[in-house]
Amino acid sequence: MGAVVLTERRRRGTAERLAAAAMEALLNAIDANDAVTGAHVRRVAASALVLAEAAGMDERQRRTVERVALFHDIGKIHAALFDILHDAASLTAEERSAIATHPRRGSEVLEPLEAFYPELCAGVLAHHERWDGTGYPMGLKGRRIPLAARIVALADSFDAITQSRRYSSGKSDDTGAERILAGRGTQFDPELVDLFLTPTVLAEIARARATALKPRAKGARRRNRKARPAPDVTFRWRNAVRGQPSPDPAEAR
Repeated sequence: MGAVVLTERRRRGTAERLAAAAMEALLNAIDANDAVTGAHVRRVAASALVLAEAAGMDERQRRTVERVALFHDIGKIHAALFDILHDAASLTAEERSAIATHPRRGSEVLEPLEAFYPELCAGVLAHHERWDGTGYPMGLKGRRIPLAARIVALADSFDAITQSRRYSSGKSDDTGAERILAGRGTQFDPELVDLFLTPTVLAEIARARATALKPRAKGARRRNRKARPAPDVTFRWRNAVRGQPSPDPAEAR
């Protein structure tokens, strides 16, 4: 019996490492196809992690938030949307409708990994839902929206407001905070808004966003790969900056 259990544990570990490697490949694909989106999701992940920690979420919950943040826009890496997102012209109503399909597209891309990351697809699918039920694609309302999606929605919107894109100029962090407050109780979870706008949280978010895109330390990736052949992707992008080894994906379970 002990040998059977050990064999099954090894098989499970191998499968988890393959899932983590697939996640890393997807993150690399985002970078390769659209460096702007790659930078965006890293800033969103950095902000979302600060908010998740301030909300008192445990390690497993924080990892879920981080994964949802890193992959919330993977549905935009699609041939039908790529030209729209990189066209210099303003968006038409038809183009906006096409872009609105990206949460469902992203959820479908990630579906094969759902057995290992069961909350990932739901979080990605729901990151454009609104607290008042007027969001998309399902019109979820209030606490029916997954918590990870509610956190990522705040971080995503703040980054969209404060960073320049082809269809909008970036605003100041103060303006971003004002617009987040304006969406309190309509677009966003009111309790999370109050926490997000706490001066200490805003200051930590600014610091985290500034360091999210710093280049990894020389040799850090090589050291991490030696320790973990397929580290959990959600920690690969930031631990290299901090100089910490990436944990095994099985530890998150």
